[in-house]
Amino acid sequence: MSVLTEEQTILKDQVSNWVRDEASVTRFRQMRDSNPDFGFESGTWNSICDLGLAGLLIPEAYGGSGMDFKTLGVVLEQLGRGLTASPLVASGVVGASAVLLGGSEDQKRQWLPRIASGEVVATLAVDEKARHGPEYTALAASREESGFLLKGGKCFVPEGMAANLLIVAARTGGQPGDHGGITLFLVDGEATGVERTRLSLVDHRGHADIEFSDVVVSDGNILGTVDQGFELLDKVLDRGRAALSAEMLGIGAEAFDRTLEYLKTREQFGQMIGSFQALGHRAATHFMDMEFARSSVEGALEGIDLGSEDLAKLCSLAKCQVGDFLYNMSNDMIQMHGGIGMTDEFDAGFFLKRARVAEATYGNRAFHLDRYIATEGI
Repeated sequence: MSVLTEEQTILKDQVSNWVRDEASVTRFRQMRDSNPDFGFESGTWNSICDLGLAGLLIPEAYGGSGMDFKTLGVVLEQLGRGLTASPLVASGVVGASAVLLGGSEDQKRQWLPRIASGEVVATLAVDEKARHGPEYTALAASREESGFLLKGGKCFVPEGMAANLLIVAARTGGQPGDHGGITLFLVDGEATGVERTRLSLVDHRGHADIEFSDVVVSDGNILGTVDQGFELLDKVLDRGRAALSAEMLGIGAEAFDRTLEYLKTREQFGQMIGSFQALGHRAATHFMDMEFARSSVEGALEGIDLGSEDLAKLCSLAKCQVGDFLYNMSNDMIQMHGGIGMTDEFDAGFFLKRARVAEATYGNRAFHLDRYIATEGI
């Protein structure tokens, strides 16, 4: 674990205290039970925006704080510990990064201040099948006199119910599977022809399928260059992957801490179960895996900040390693707690369910293992 700066330490403590007092796993349970349409509580999101977290990555010139991804990772790890449900990754990271990396000056001034304040929730609509595959984009964008006409569907869109700015990957040329011919568009979530269907996934967050029925998009809402959007899309996705990996690290770290505490306090056969050699070995393995995952996540975040040429490799490595750790840790959290771990009254199930959805978002371990191997030329 790298040493935090004074500013990062202060922010970590601030967010950690806020999560404990206002956005804990208990609050997540309350949100689950109330079943809000957007998959998060508006009060929680408003508090996140009031803390300035929605604009953490956005430069001060556009209403944000202008901090780096390493600092963002510190924040997201703490939010992961509380299973805090919010559009921060989808909007404040992925949406903001798309506009920052591909937007014109007018587009930046139009959208970034509103994303930073939380007035606008942005999200990236990319996947069209059950498995992540950006190059297989098939949603058609046909040229019209007034711009482009979008026709097709996107599935499993994170925060798809809440988003009022949709960043849509569409095909303006080539065939599904080609990197060329993909273009990114800025689409008003309330535009005529945009239809959403809420999805009920196990993590109780606000995912949606979105259908685009002859949605008109003007030339002024093209993000980047027509037909050359895959490189931009990949960069945006990598920022989302690194950010989500930091949240996943927090989920796994909290699961580890809770399980370790249980091993130290639960008595069986007249002694603490943590003294049983088999359980102690498993806990030690999880700790090592957690530290390996932390190193890879920090490497990906720092790679973004430093403009690393190996960024794709670093982000895929992080998603793989933290995915392995979280998968095994969430399973063992259930198993080591025994029968109580299987009950809804106990919180362990929330960690496992969020782990499964987060692991699949922006590419699962199999996707990133293949991608890592490809970057190595193997």
